[in-house]
Amino acid sequence: MANIQVIKDHTIIRNEDFIAKAEQLKPELIRTEAHPVHLIDVVSDASVVHGWRANILEPAEGLSDKSFGKGDQFILDFGTHLVGYLDHIHISPVGSPPDAPLHLKITFGEMPIEMAEPFGSYEGWISSSWLQEEVFHIDILPGVLSLPRRYSFRYVKFEVLAASQKYRVSFDKFACRTVTSADISKVTPLEHPDELIKKIDEVSIKTLQDCMQLVFEDGPKRDRRLWLGDLRLQALANYETFKNYDLVKRNLYLFAAVPNDKGQITANVFTFADLIADDTYLLDYSIFFVTTLYDYYAATQDLQTLTELWPLALRQIEIALAHLDENHLIRDANSWYSFIDWNQELNKQAPTQGVLIYALRRAIKIAEIVSSDALDMLEQQLNHTVISARKHLWDQDAGFFVSGVDLQVSWASQIWMVLAEVWEPQKNKELLNRLLERNPDVRVTTPYLYHHLVEALILVGETAVAVNQMKAYWGEMIKDGADTFWELYDPNHKSFSPYGNPIINSYCHAWSCTPTYLIRKYNL
Repeated sequence: MANIQVIKDHTIIRNEDFIAKAEQLKPELIRTEAHPVHLIDVVSDASVVHGWRANILEPAEGLSDKSFGKGDQFILDFGTHLVGYLDHIHISPVGSPPDAPLHLKITFGEMPIEMAEPFGSYEGWISSSWLQEEVFHIDILPGVLSLPRRYSFRYVKFEVLAASQKYRVSFDKFACRTVTSADISKVTPLEHPDELIKKIDEVSIKTLQDCMQLVFEDGPKRDRRLWLGDLRLQALANYETFKNYDLVKRNLYLFAAVPNDKGQITANVFTFADLIADDTYLLDYSIFFVTTLYDYYAATQDLQTLTELWPLALRQIEIALAHLDENHLIRDANSWYSFIDWNQELNKQAPTQGVLIYALRRAIKIAEIVSSDALDMLEQQLNHTVISARKHLWDQDAGFFVSGVDLQVSWASQIWMVLAEVWEPQKNKELLNRLLERNPDVRVTTPYLYHHLVEALILVGETAVAVNQMKAYWGEMIKDGADTFWELYDPNHKSFSPYGNPIINSYCHAWSCTPTYLIRKYNL
């Protein structure tokens, strides 16, 4: 059963049967209670990431002995990253009866920078409404304040903007109701002799846990929705840890329920009020529906779901093939037609060709399993696209794949061509070693692409190098204070933000959770 919905310029074909299946798979949220650990302040420190450090003042219990008037503030540290609801804050007047409302501002932050720098200074291109702050007028004191909105945070700052001169206020009984659909009791503890590997695994699992809500969210602070590129990586980590197969299945059906009239799957969907397909379409993300479906089947052997969703997966391949030119090469475009990585300099042609080849290999495996008539076509297209990549994108003199009219050499192009197995293993191994040695200028900017680098190294047998790269990247993030892994991290430019300011960055982000997958899947 289907109906038609128009979103902006896109006509969406809603499959109500798929929506119903997804609804039946909606998880129950697991709720726990967390309390603040310390009172802190933030101090300028050029030696730490973003230039701000959390400085412990005293245990949080000391707050009960304090009162606050106009212009006063305090910051609570809950000791670790949380996703949930701050409620039942007891606020009492101290001194004379309150003869004016309390004007209170509450700011939530995942990192110290969000406690230090005023949100009013933010001028980035992504909406400032993602910055987590609330302002209240509280007319009746004593009273209990409960905040209905869900937040993603470790730190909470309270500022008394105004109260009368006759009274001050005290605060007590802070609690956060955390929420997740990830059952931590399902995770097998990691036995490993390397303490840093164990810590990276632990932080990876915490990252995934906080992003597992009613769907696999990309980030609980921002954007708080289901993105297909993130889902693919979250699902892989989930198979090695929480094993919540139904949540992956639910998410696959949510995407399958709202393709456009061409059959293309959107890059992300909104799920809070109603299922809404976003009007963002990315070629690589659409293709990843194929690989995510294949990975799901490999983990579950759920042939019914594989068979039911295969036609839509095949359609993503057909749409991608329509982007090929007469040489079976992805047509380059000066537009955001693929994501690949957050790098404005990156040309997407060669890495997108790699993603397509990678997906074709998995589409062929699905076609064999479900006895699809498309098998011969897929095998022919795999042959064409591999030959084309070798002929038109390989620069023999440089020893690298090139991309676009400027023949750009990027990390992304080499990584994806290795994952696509365009060359035989030994030549791919030499390519990655050459990449690490020569270090082309168009580098990796996100944990998303860094995951693919590490997995490519494992694929060619460079396991020790892969482990060193993982430690140098995610381990460095831990040294910089990560209790969950971040959306963006460049060890050479630690305040990098594609949005114009790091206070808007997500510091608990789904696509950075994959070290636990890499460690456990490949016994690193």
